[in-house]
Amino acid sequence: MTEVDTPPRPGGWTRLVTARPRLSLLAALVLTVLAVLAGGGVADRMGSGGWEDPDAESSYATRALEREFPGSQPNLLLLVDAGDASVDDPAVAAEAARLTERLAGEEGVTGVGSYWRSRSPALRAEDGHEALVVARLTGDETAMNRTLERITPSFRGEHGVMEVRVGGPVAVRHEMQTIIQEDLLRAEMIALPVTLVLLVMVFGSAVAALLPLGIGIVAILGTNAVLRGLTEFTDVSVFAMNLTTALGLGLAIDYALFVVRRFREELSTGADPLTAVGTTLRTAGRTVLFSALTVAVSLAAMLLFPQYFLRSFAYAGIAVVLLAAAAALVLLPAALVLLGHRVDSLDLRRLFRRGRPARPAGEEGAAWGRAAALVMRRAPFFALGTTAVLVLLGLPFLGVKFGTADDRQLPSTAESHVVQQHVRDGFPGSPGGGLEVLAEGRATRAQYAAYKERVAGLPEVVRVDGPVVKGDIAYFTVLPKGEAVDDPAQRLVGDLRAVDAPFDTRVTGAAAVLVDSKDAIGERLPAAAVLIVIVTLLLVFLLTGSVLVPVQAVVLNALSLTAMFGAVVWVFQDGHLSGLLGFTSPGSIETTLPVLMFCVAFGLSMDYGVFLLSRIKEEYDHGGDHEQAVRHGVRRTGGLITAAAVILAVVMVAIGTSRVTNTKMLGLGVALAVLMDAMIVRSLLVPSVMRLTGRATWWAPGPLRRFHERFGLSEGESVRGAEGSGGDVGAAGTGGPAAAGETAGDEAARDRAEARG
Repeated sequence: MTEVDTPPRPGGWTRLVTARPRLSLLAALVLTVLAVLAGGGVADRMGSGGWEDPDAESSYATRALEREFPGSQPNLLLLVDAGDASVDDPAVAAEAARLTERLAGEEGVTGVGSYWRSRSPALRAEDGHEALVVARLTGDETAMNRTLERITPSFRGEHGVMEVRVGGPVAVRHEMQTIIQEDLLRAEMIALPVTLVLLVMVFGSAVAALLPLGIGIVAILGTNAVLRGLTEFTDVSVFAMNLTTALGLGLAIDYALFVVRRFREELSTGADPLTAVGTTLRTAGRTVLFSALTVAVSLAAMLLFPQYFLRSFAYAGIAVVLLAAAAALVLLPAALVLLGHRVDSLDLRRLFRRGRPARPAGEEGAAWGRAAALVMRRAPFFALGTTAVLVLLGLPFLGVKFGTADDRQLPSTAESHVVQQHVRDGFPGSPGGGLEVLAEGRATRAQYAAYKERVAGLPEVVRVDGPVVKGDIAYFTVLPKGEAVDDPAQRLVGDLRAVDAPFDTRVTGAAAVLVDSKDAIGERLPAAAVLIVIVTLLLVFLLTGSVLVPVQAVVLNALSLTAMFGAVVWVFQDGHLSGLLGFTSPGSIETTLPVLMFCVAFGLSMDYGVFLLSRIKEEYDHGGDHEQAVRHGVRRTGGLITAAAVILAVVMVAIGTSRVTNTKMLGLGVALAVLMDAMIVRSLLVPSVMRLTGRATWWAPGPLRRFHERFGLSEGESVRGAEGSGGDVGAAGTGGPAAAGETAGDEAARDRAEARG
């Protein structure tokens, strides 16, 4: 038993990361500076779209129309306001004609048209005081943004007797991109100081508080450099930068919290700094590694979807998680070796103790232990009651309606939002909201006419324009009743695709893009869910050696997300609290958002689940008493998990102050999910369910048990782990009740004394 009690000599991973601590930190500083240089200007190279499936029928039709008929899908609108005059007034018409001609002469602009050229009633407001000039900017998103920035100053504003506002999809995306960059900077300015204050409150020491913040900054800057490199090869959404900031700070702080807390625990037992780092890496370090893998897998599931909006979050999320874990397992140990006992320097809490001694490290978390004991004494009540409340909070999601991201994502004062709102409210036939039918193949005039008549007879069609013919290709424009992407418009997409034609037809337009996007997500969602569940089950099994615990973890984590999904529908779809939160409800949820929020929130929930389960498993291996292990695990991690959740929620709420509705929804929704998981699921549901399952919680069939004994990982130390691993993070061996040797009785006696108060 003496081999277990004697600290192993630092070796393996510990020796690697602590052999040259100053050199490690210097190398990290150099790499961080290089990351700053490499990641500079990354936001300017990102896109603000990516919600559509590039392989869908609607995408094919859109590309064909852009190539053959650039004027068929205008992406730039100039809203001409004649004030008290009519748009048919000669002075207004003359000025508008000059404006139209000047726009047609701009480089990068094609397909220019206007009410004054075509006299189309769809381009004239019903009150006669406003009309539209439409055009298409060519090139990719970067080229279109540059063209827009170049021409907007000369077209916006007063022109004689009329005033011009700039709108359309290109203007919406550009304004969204600009606002996101501004809001992200503001969110960082809010989150960093508030986070530092919270870390000081958690650690007391200003020195210890700065370590997690430094790890987070390294992870964020490194991820920006990775994203900058990816923009050379693929499209990346600007929205992903919000996730980079949130996870970079949140997870880095989580990981550093657990590593620093465990290091301080080891120091309090009399261990020297190097030995304390070795023990920390064998225990909390393994948990950090498992947590990072679990979160990365949840985010990697988004790579299965074709929309680059979702794939971008996978790129950013995987990079920031792995960088945060790497910094916590490489840089942080080096810093702790150099700091040693000085990690507790500058204890600012002394200012508020008024002479009272600090609480000994062994007494921390006693209230959490008593709360866990109470929950387990009333396990059926807490298990059923908590589950019922969470299910009730999730019921609004049953009424979810899916839509597309449009100008209503922007503040009501944004110019492109104002333009589109005027179009929605005052123009007939929803210009820009129609459906286009691409017709490929040689056809006669009579065949086109017969097809047009069949389409016009569909119940949801207001009017059919066209065909516009160019060789063997043509297109029709179909104006639906009602809104551009409401349920009737989506049904019309299916009806159009079912109409018989003597040529090949493909349908595009906002409603068609939405239908195809929902189909793409629906087809791949089962595979993504299976990937997340299987890998999560495997990782948690390797951590715990139990068959039941991984199943509990998946079910309880999914249950913890119900409140988030219910709140998203109740607030952002139904419009409750829209005035307080400052957004315009479009009456629907953007199709990709639930997938994104599930992957992010599930990964973060597993993050906290792994921290709690690993400590419970360690205590169970030491003492063999199931209820005592649960109570002691909650006692040791309850305060820390709650503190980490509050800090991450602060970061997400800062992101949620964005003026872009999707970003606001992501930030506030995930913040709610994190708090519900840490304060309700981990504090009430997990202890009560584990009490009900009893010692069966740790059961596994013989073959799986032997597999875990050989390949499994645990936060608890074992004889084999101490002798063979030399301090490696991820060394094999979980130990068992006897692994703790003579310390198990002392641990149990202390816990029983604490349970008595």
